[in-house]
Amino acid sequence: MNKNDILKGLEIRALSSDGSGIAKPEGFPIFIKDTLPEDVVTAKIIKVKKDMAYARMLSVDQASPDRVAARCAVARPCGGCAIQELAYDKQLAFKDDKVYNCLLRIGGIPAKILDAAHEAPLGMDKPWRYRNKAQYPIGKDRDGRIITGFYAGRTHHIVETEECFLNPPEFAAILRTFIRFCEENRMEPYDESTGRGQVRHLVIRKAFGTGQLMIMPVIRSMKKLDAKTREALKEALVGIPDLATVVLNENPDKTNVILGKETEILYGPGYIEDRLGELTFRIGPLSFYQVNSAQALRLYEKAMEYAALTGKERVYDLCCGIGTISLFAAKRAAHVSGIEAVPEAIEDARVNASINGISNVSFTAARVEAYLKENAGIKADVVILDPPRAGMERSALDAIAAALPSRIVYISCDPATQARDIKVFLAAGYHLERYVTVDQFCQSHHVETVVLLSRV
Repeated sequence: MNKNDILKGLEIRALSSDGSGIAKPEGFPIFIKDTLPEDVVTAKIIKVKKDMAYARMLSVDQASPDRVAARCAVARPCGGCAIQELAYDKQLAFKDDKVYNCLLRIGGIPAKILDAAHEAPLGMDKPWRYRNKAQYPIGKDRDGRIITGFYAGRTHHIVETEECFLNPPEFAAILRTFIRFCEENRMEPYDESTGRGQVRHLVIRKAFGTGQLMIMPVIRSMKKLDAKTREALKEALVGIPDLATVVLNENPDKTNVILGKETEILYGPGYIEDRLGELTFRIGPLSFYQVNSAQALRLYEKAMEYAALTGKERVYDLCCGIGTISLFAAKRAAHVSGIEAVPEAIEDARVNASINGISNVSFTAARVEAYLKENAGIKADVVILDPPRAGMERSALDAIAAALPSRIVYISCDPATQARDIKVFLAAGYHLERYVTVDQFCQSHHVETVVLLSRV
């Protein structure tokens, strides 16, 4: 097998963890994007390794019974919706299987225990238009025309589109207004290769519980945006229905990181407020907030169910962000301590506690690992974890186990690192009691998982 070979009659047997189809002619795995189990396809080899190859699908010669028509015209080139052409019930099954296999193979948990702990995945009745945040790169096409859209998978090539069926419909109209402003005011898009240009991204956030909108252009230099242009930008945007605030974000670095550290309020209070269940949350321009509000509520409700709080417990919420889970728990516990490395998030968390009139919660800005080391010997009844994709450091896992919580609720967006960390807890005397997958990221291969561990 060589690069550029064209292979016909490839039968797709399974999906990889990133949603690519896997064919195995003569037992040799070939990964083919945009294919589904039971598809028969023709594909062109684009890369060959010792034990695997990668190919580009040229045609679907026999379609899988689970294949559905994509709603989006750029579903294949765009990097956002790897499994949009898979029937939704099969998407849920794929994600559920991915979590199960990680817990089995990486976590080393026997199938019998997994089967007993498993709960049916929590999907959406309408798995579209759910995203409360979108980040649109701004660039130019070959003719010098200003364009926007989304990056193709594993690239920084913009696939041009204004419409995305994961985002609220009003986002497309806002995007058109902003592009028109850039054209009329000669605001040049940023060029990653040269470091020149001014406009990098447009970020839009919507609070589904209140309808409030935040618009945040990301630019290279605040100083180069004069007062006249600032006023023109504000005038172009303030007529948008439900607009609560416009914030500028400055990212001067020659990097592909989207957001910079500095922000400037152009209009409104500089934040939006959302309602989630019975609670109100203030969301700033740099705040982390679950991207699917409807599923976030189900996620937090499941976490509270697993925590089984009675009003007497001391709870630690590690990697607490702006305090969402902490405040849900505080309504049910004696006291909650939220720990988060990002100081701005802790400021938001304290404001959110005040807004909701919740006083039995405290927030500390510190790296979880450092906090647990400095506070060795703490005792907790329940620990809730919601770490970044990379998971927790081993020292933190050991410190959590040493705190002897009766229950650990571990929330993760990466089942592989979650399973790795859970293995440490199992060795420390914990038992996997329940787990469930939550489809926070419909049409993509990503998945959120909530796991309950109980001390034996």
